[in-house]
Amino acid sequence: MGRPSRPPLTREDIVRAALELVDEQGPDALSTPRIAARLGVKGPSLYHHVSGREEILEGIRELILSEMDLDLTVRPWTAAVENWARAYRAAFAAHPRTIPLLTGRPVRSLTVLNRYAQAFDLLREGGWPEEHLLPLVQSVEYFLSGSALALVDAATDLPLRTEDLLPGLGPILNAPPDYREIAFETGLSALIRGFQDTLRTLTPAPGALRPG
Repeated sequence: MGRPSRPPLTREDIVRAALELVDEQGPDALSTPRIAARLGVKGPSLYHHVSGREEILEGIRELILSEMDLDLTVRPWTAAVENWARAYRAAFAAHPRTIPLLTGRPVRSLTVLNRYAQAFDLLREGGWPEEHLLPLVQSVEYFLSGSALALVDAATDLPLRTEDLLPGLGPILNAPPDYREIAFETGLSALIRGFQDTLRTLTPAPGALRPG
């Protein structure tokens, strides 16, 4: 009898294996030979399904996006930003080792770009000028990437030698167990209030004359 046939390899198989590899071993472990070994195939067979590393990274981004409990139909825009912030942070906190690989990279995935388009439409509806849409979205993402990493750092905190510390460090020595949650909520609230203040400066009051 012949050997049992192997299920056909798919793009999703490759991307999921890549995500598991990064989750377990870190961003430096991501390579096509290691992905192939994990799947029990030869390296060149991957290229029948993906064009290379860049497509694998975009696939990882898509997988993480699919895990987000994201509702962009929420209104007003401030509530949508809060919803997005919590969903983004939770998803990347589950895969923190992907953050160095994805942060700052140009987005090419149509699935991900479509989510950006939805977010931009929501902000336009809220009155945001076109030139402020991408900076607003990216500023939120920068804040959230750091917040997600902080959740992981909590697992590796080391006890402090109090005899080596300068006085006045009570907030560090006596930090409450949930201080990262407090920091996240405080930062998110301040960020949204800042956005609201900025939008007010960009939006003429009713009846006001526009320049020119």
